[in-house]
This record gives sequence, structure tokens and C-alpha cells, in this order.
Amino acid sequence: MIASLDGVVGAVFADSLILEVGGVGYRVFAAPSVLASTPTGERRKLFTHHVIREDLQALYGFRTPEELGFFGLLLTVTGVGPKVALGIVGSRPIGDLQLAILSDDLALLTAVPGVGRKLAARVVLELKEKVAAAGVSAGATTVGGSAGESEVVAALLALGYSAGEARQASLDARLDATVGIGLEDRVKAALRTLLKG
Repeated sequence: MIASLDGVVGAVFADSLILEVGGVGYRVFAAPSVLASTPTGERRKLFTHHVIREDLQALYGFRTPEELGFFGLLLTVTGVGPKVALGIVGSRPIGDLQLAILSDDLALLTAVPGVGRKLAARVVLELKEKVAAAGVSAGATTVGGSAGESEVVAALLALGYSAGEARQASLDARLDATVGIGLEDRVKAALRTLLKG
């Protein structure tokens, strides 16, 4: 199993790139966002998922272990293959995708090419408990060591608030200059605004 590759980009195609490692060129399928930010001739490290079947061997590459882990989670969903899973992972930050699953936001998922309403509903149904148990990644929304907005929203969703209420309360807490930067401080402040309303 090939878990990661670190090498020089030999070529970039519409759906993949060639990563040259130790004189061997590996074709790695990647999301458009990865391909667009990967110029030929530069060194890159990608975390990879190695698919081995009777009729196929393929590598799928990701910038972070979180993206790779979420890709693997999506592959556990009935009807989701590597191409669709790659499209979902490449469409938004992982924290946003996890929040969409927790809040039954099918619109965000159906915006991905190849994901219809039925498949989006299956992704939500089969992954909601797993995402809730794992916690929400705040990679894209954490700034300067402060608690990410997605973490606060996830905590409020877990307490039974709607996605709209959770997002608004999280925003109110973030805009309050008297609130600390820690997750506990932000959640408490968000709860205070919800109780006032």
C-alpha cells in the first residue's frame, strides 16, 4: 500500500498528475483544486489512497491527512466510488463538508457533479453518526489559534440547535470582543446569545 508520495511534478493533466519519485513516475488522480495549485517542476508531497482491484490499480492524492481520511470515509458509503468521493473532497474544506452532513445540508452535497439528491441523502444517513463521533475538523476556519467557527457550530448542533441557529450564534460569539478564543469560551458565549433570543 502506498500511503504518501514526495517528489517532483512531471506533468499535470485534467484529472491527474505525474509525481516523479526516485526515477519512477506515479500517476495520481487529484481534485481540480490540487491540480490547479501544482505547477510542473515543483516538489510536492501528497497523501495517497491506493486502490487495488482485479482490473485496476489507482492512486488518489490529497494535500492533508484530513482530506485523505474523509475520502476513505466517503468510500464506505454505498454507491460512492473513488471518482465521486474525490469530487466531494475537492469541492469544499473538510469542516464545511462535515457540517453539511451533521446539519442535513443536501444542497451543498448535490452541488458536486455526480451527486444527486438520493446519493447525498445516503451520504448524510450513513456518515452522520461517524462524523459526529469523530468531531468536526476546523482546518479551514481556525485562525490564529482560536476555536474555529465550524467547531462551535458542531457543538451547538450536538446540543440540538438547528444549523441556522448554530451558525448565527457562532457568528455572534465570534464578533463579541469580550469572548475568549478557546472553544469552551466560544460555545458558552454562543449559548448565551441563544438563551437571550
